[in-house]
Amino acid sequence: MKHIADFKKHFALLLEAGFVAVNQADEDAALKLFKAASLLDPTSTLPEVGVGYLHLHKLEVKQACKAFENVLKKDPKNDMARAFLGLTMTFTADRVEEGEKILKETHKASGDPQIRTLTESSLKFVEKFVKKSGNKGKSLPGK
Repeated sequence: MKHIADFKKHFALLLEAGFVAVNQADEDAALKLFKAASLLDPTSTLPEVGVGYLHLHKLEVKQACKAFENVLKKDPKNDMARAFLGLTMTFTADRVEEGEKILKETHKASGDPQIRTLTESSLKFVEKFVKKSGNKGKSLPGK
């Protein structure tokens, strides 16, 4: 049987497959892939971001926020977790402004074009769907 070190080169592949599984609504596969990735690199916070992303897709807002906040405690410069946290916060009526602030700050501070695209799209989503007059004061459905 191969030693776990032989599989370390597959970390990114497992992580990416986990995100794809989330997008395919395959929770079981996603969790297994993120767990496998975290076994290959226990110091990486990216599998935790993936679990938070899974909660976000299921609109489990509290769990998603908690996951992203935990990542940021370990890695305060993780722009992906910060962007997802900002977006997730906007799904809760009393945290919309806080989430928008995080999205704007992350957009301004990040040098990663994909993070900037994510924050820009998130801010447009918030403006169009969350802040429109009929939704003010209401949380999106979910937990």
